[in-house]
Amino acid sequence: MIKLCGFALSNYYNKVKFVLLEHGIPFEEVFVIPSQDEAVLEHSPLGKVPYLQTEDGDLCESQCIVEYLAARFPDKAIFPADPWEAAKQRELITFVDVHLELTARNLYKEAFFGGTVTDATKGRVEKLLAHHITGFKRIAKFGPYLGGERFGVADAAGFVSLPLVGMATQTIYGRDLLLDAGVDWKSYVKAISARPAAQRITEDRKAYVAASRPA
Repeated sequence: MIKLCGFALSNYYNKVKFVLLEHGIPFEEVFVIPSQDEAVLEHSPLGKVPYLQTEDGDLCESQCIVEYLAARFPDKAIFPADPWEAAKQRELITFVDVHLELTARNLYKEAFFGGTVTDATKGRVEKLLAHHITGFKRIAKFGPYLGGERFGVADAAGFVSLPLVGMATQTIYGRDLLLDAGVDWKSYVKAISARPAAQRITEDRKAYVAASRPA
């Protein structure tokens, strides 16, 4: 059986987990936190999560894992059959993962973990995000899903990452850059939350946070 390695607080772990749950693909969860220990590096070259363990070996990077699942389980129709629609889902995932979340990730040290981020970094990220969010608005339909009327694999990325962008910018800049730009991620996430896979993701994340609090 496929083993998904990582932990419930990781948005990229949850992105892959969402896809697995949504499409009914059997898997086992293995708790792993990011580490530079050899025990992790032998499976994930940069010590990151998630990574997947299969009978053929290990695979890291969330989008590579999603692409592997789509190819291994073609009957699950993870991506639309139409090449154009499938490409548009990949485009949306790239915007969410790379242009929005990975850009905002430069703020997380201060926004979520009690550290500090330089003013120069804050200024650079603010400008980049403003530009990237404007571009994202041009392709995201929110109708109610990112690609339009039908749920798509891009929504697995949107559900787990857009809240982090909104919350991080609210904490750092005193304003949610997504909401300010007219991207109502809160209503979007609420709509996705009706799906059983999303509910499982949320419940497991909350349980992890509760278990991690000091007694």
